Amino acid sequence: MPEDYRIRLKELEAEQKPREKLIKYGPDVLKNFELLSIILNTGYKGLNVLELSRMIIKDYGSKAIAYEKNVGRLMQTLGIPQVKACQIIAVFELGKRFFLEDKGRIPTIKDPEDVYKHLSDMKKLQKEHFRGLYLNTRNRLIHDEVISIGSLNLSIVHPREIFRPAIEYGAAAIILAHNHPSGDPEPSDDDIKITQQITEVGKMMEIYVLDHLIIGEDGYVSLREKGVMELL
Repeated sequence: MPEDYRIRLKELEAEQKPREKLIKYGPDVLKNFELLSIILNTGYKGLNVLELSRMIIKDYGSKAIAYEKNVGRLMQTLGIPQVKACQIIAVFELGKRFFLEDKGRIPTIKDPEDVYKHLSDMKKLQKEHFRGLYLNTRNRLIHDEVISIGSLNLSIVHPREIFRPAIEYGAAAIILAHNHPSGDPEPSDDDIKITQQITEVGKMMEIYVLDHLIIGEDGYVSLREKGVMELL
C-alpha cells in the first residue's frame, strides 16, 4: 500500500478510532472493516489492524467470509494466523445464528436473478471463489458455503466437498456459483465439464443441482438458462 494512503491509527483523532466511534456513536456508523478491526484488535505482518481488516474483507468478499467455516482455508488464502482466522469465523457464525433465529429473514431462491442478488459481491473478487447454496424442499436457503478458492478445475472441486454440506444440513437441492475475475461470465469447457459431473452425482444421491451461475463484472450466465444442463 502506498505510504500516502496508509491508515495511520496514531494520526486519527481519538473519536475516529473504531472502538471510540463505537462507544460514542454506536455500531451503525462504523464500516464493516472497522467493526472487524475491533474483533481482531491487532494487526499482522506490517499491517495495522485497520489495514488488515480492510484487506481481509476486500480480498475474501463480505458474504464469502461471513459463510466461511474452514479455519485452515482462511489462514492459507489470507495469510493470517490461526487465532485471527478463528476470531473471524467465530464472530460471523455467532452473528448468523442470532440472525437466523428470525426465520422470516431466510431468503427464498426462485430463479437465477435471486441467486445473483444474493451473491452479487462476488463480481468484485480478485480470486475465483466457488460457492454452494443449499436449499430445502421449499427453495429456502439453509446454508451458503465457500467450497474452494482458486482456478476452477476438477482437481480442487471434488463432488464430496460439494455434497458434504448438503448431507450435513439436510439440503434437497444445490445451486452452484463461481466468479470469473476476468469479468467475462461466459463458461469455459472446464466449467461445463465440472457442472455435468456434479449434476450426475447429485442425481444418484437425489440431491439435485438446480443451476450453476458464473458471475462476471457486469452480470452472470446461468448454465441452466444457457441449456447446458437441460439434458442432465
